[in-house]
Amino acid sequence: MKPGDVRGLRPAHVPVPVSRWKGGTFEPGRDDVAEECPVAFVYNGVPFSVMLATPLDLEDFARGFSLTEGIVDSPAEIQGLEIVPEETGYSLYVSVPRERTEALAARRRSLAGRTGCGLCGTQMLADAIRPIQPVRASTTIGPEAIQRAHDALASRQALNSLTGAVHAAAWADAAGTVRVVREDVGRHNALDKLVGALLADPAIEASEGMIIVTSRASYEMVHKTAAAGVSVLCAVSAPTALAVRSASAAGLTLVGFTREDRHTVYARPAPSLLP
Repeated sequence: MKPGDVRGLRPAHVPVPVSRWKGGTFEPGRDDVAEECPVAFVYNGVPFSVMLATPLDLEDFARGFSLTEGIVDSPAEIQGLEIVPEETGYSLYVSVPRERTEALAARRRSLAGRTGCGLCGTQMLADAIRPIQPVRASTTIGPEAIQRAHDALASRQALNSLTGAVHAAAWADAAGTVRVVREDVGRHNALDKLVGALLADPAIEASEGMIIVTSRASYEMVHKTAAAGVSVLCAVSAPTALAVRSASAAGLTLVGFTREDRHTVYARPAPSLLP
């Protein structure tokens, strides 16, 4: 399957029969549940990892994962991409420069494929905590803009509104206008898909906005945000201590507990940000 060709893709949600307990009795009905399936990343014919993901926006997933995992340093190094349906999932065949494949042999991962697991299966401790890319704040993000983006995000989560089972990652500009949203059963996957979408859109300068995620802010969420060149990450839940340290080291502003009318700043490298 060529990029952009969605024929043969599994649906992102499926209806299932359910029994609802209400008012002291069971009522038969139907419910939409989010789909998940194995997605294998194969670089120059060499298997690298398998993730469980929502079968949606797989091109974005391939681009974003390749960048945030350090497979490539820029989208220009992705020389080819093909999505191949398999019996139980998909294989994403990505062509990259030969030297990239050789480098992968030194840090190859065979991820077990647990939903949303960013580091499961990492074979070496050194691979788990990789150096984080420094970022530079290119614009000022005020607290009102963060609240505006947070308030707008819920209405942009179409799949979660239907199933209640997926995470979202969004990019908003400095004014707080949400421009791009991606969803997935895995929070890391949603962020990778968002990064891939940003890479593919020449009209968006990612560094001039912020990323909002509907999850906690782990080390890897910070790492992926920095890899995308974005200097502000806002999460609806708490960060981890490692995420706070990593954000400070990278020069990235980290915001947690982004809720209605409030949020907490955990790392703020630039005094001009979030006064």
